[in-house]
Amino acid sequence: MTPWFGTAAEALPDDAADSVLIGRIWDPAAAGPSPVVVRDGEVVDISSRFPTVRDLCELPEPATVAAGLDGRRVGTVDEVLGNTGAALRDDARPRLLAPVDLQVLKAAGVTFAVSMIERVIEERARGDLTLAADLRRRMLAGVGADFHDLSPGSEEAGRLKDLLVAEGAWSQYLEVGIGPDAEIFTKGQILSAVGTAVPVGVLATSTWNNPEPEVALVVQSSGRIVGATLGNDVNLRDVEGRSALLLPMAKDNNASCALGPFIRLFDDRFGLDDVRGLEVGLHISGDDGFRLDAVSEMSRISRDPEALVGQLIGPHHHYPDGAVLMLGTMFAPIQDRDRPGEGFTHKLGDVVRIGSPALGTLVNRVRHAEECEPWDFGVRALMGNLARRGLL
Repeated sequence: MTPWFGTAAEALPDDAADSVLIGRIWDPAAAGPSPVVVRDGEVVDISSRFPTVRDLCELPEPATVAAGLDGRRVGTVDEVLGNTGAALRDDARPRLLAPVDLQVLKAAGVTFAVSMIERVIEERARGDLTLAADLRRRMLAGVGADFHDLSPGSEEAGRLKDLLVAEGAWSQYLEVGIGPDAEIFTKGQILSAVGTAVPVGVLATSTWNNPEPEVALVVQSSGRIVGATLGNDVNLRDVEGRSALLLPMAKDNNASCALGPFIRLFDDRFGLDDVRGLEVGLHISGDDGFRLDAVSEMSRISRDPEALVGQLIGPHHHYPDGAVLMLGTMFAPIQDRDRPGEGFTHKLGDVVRIGSPALGTLVNRVRHAEECEPWDFGVRALMGNLARRGLL
């Protein structure tokens, strides 16, 4: 029987043999994390050359260097993945971590038209699911089709904004959806992301929440994009719906940012143009028999990924260790789960699969954030560990 978190065949890209993949493991022998490359189904420790993923990603040509690296083999992807998701994990064996370390964790919101409409609905419904259903019908009927053809910040977008303001439908989400400036926020703290085959967390007090399946770009401190991975921007819709000022509470909680399974570095086989054409699939399966399938098409994003990175990093803001930028989603979680008109919300035990043939599949199970494994290994712990290992 296939485990809930899947197999190596799912975790890896379809063309894994032609992909340059890097990530991180927890190495029990070192009592700390180690960067790895994946080669021929094997997980290879490269910490003796690069103590952090950040160091490798800052190179002029990280994919070329990573493709030529060798090191200590710690197991097959199936073995390491299996121990990561095991009900009774063997603490003497390695397990997967989120594939980034010192990069800041950022996310862009309201980058797809459908997503923008949902954010407007959240704000106006103020967390009321029944009211949201009625608002959704009216918003989609009135302006839904137009958003897909708009360029944010354009004259056409400005005219549409004026129209909606006159009709009383203005929202702060409308501003970042079609205005000149993107919404870019801090999704989590450095080293706080979780990887695949582990729980993601929603607050126990939240009654309306959802996954957000996204592509995440790996960006150098210079602003150059060097790779991509998958992400789940777990969102508490009831919290954000009460007030946009509660966005940090809605977005940044224990185990609320999932990334992985691996970073695919850009090379001559895979690059930014491929990211622009990706389809990101979402599958949710609940213990109650609920099933949901959706697709987020990157080709329908309202803001180009490179333009979003330009708003994140530049003369106006510097990130000396680079960044990960989640690009947003067109997934609108409106499929009813319990009662008509109440839409979707998570239940404990939901298994969330976010996948794309070029990037693999990120799999997590939903738990209360308060019950997920606590984040207790920060920057000071990492530096101390690397120093003790003689890697600094």
